[in-house]
Amino acid sequence: MSVNLAGFLGVVLLAYLVPGPDFLVIVRAAARRPALGRSAALGAQAGLCVHMCAAALGLSVIATRSALAFTVIKLAGALYLIYLGVRVLLDARREGREAGRSPLARQPGATSGRPPTPKRRTRRRDSFVQGFLTNVLNPKAALFFLSVLPQFVDHGGSLTRQIFLLGVLDIVIGIVYWLFLVGVAARLRTVFGPALRRRWEHISGWLFIAIGIGVAATE
Repeated sequence: MSVNLAGFLGVVLLAYLVPGPDFLVIVRAAARRPALGRSAALGAQAGLCVHMCAAALGLSVIATRSALAFTVIKLAGALYLIYLGVRVLLDARREGREAGRSPLARQPGATSGRPPTPKRRTRRRDSFVQGFLTNVLNPKAALFFLSVLPQFVDHGGSLTRQIFLLGVLDIVIGIVYWLFLVGVAARLRTVFGPALRRRWEHISGWLFIAIGIGVAATE
């Protein structure tokens, strides 16, 4: 069994460097609090685990060859991104009103030395779910595991074993990349003021909506 690791690594790194919905989810979460960014990153990679298992078991073939199934996945992903964008815009507006009433109030995502409260744990869980659903409902992620990944395997060996091998490698590389990105976003967060962070929230919300519309419009 001979796997083309060099070519696969190059394609995977390029795929991660091109921003997508998962990039936006993770960066936005990290801008609010690094722990939220890490949760979103782990959620995104957990979503890729679903695609990896589906590709290894042949379920992705069924989904992509069925026009109805593929359309349902695509529209579900598009609607989720639009929902996420609307939710981000509403949250940003609410936090802006709260900041206007109380300029000295603690900013969203500020941390203290106290242990995590139930509300913080809920936010981490929400970030994980957002990352997870963004990748699970992303048809491009499914197509990557079905059409791109098989180009780097040895068809004389076990395809299932090789797909798992390359899929796990992809997921591990992603975790390292996302954690690095979360660290960068966390540093930038200390530089930008509250007003600029709220503006970024508004931009993120409209970007989610635009990407969702774009996904729905693709054939």
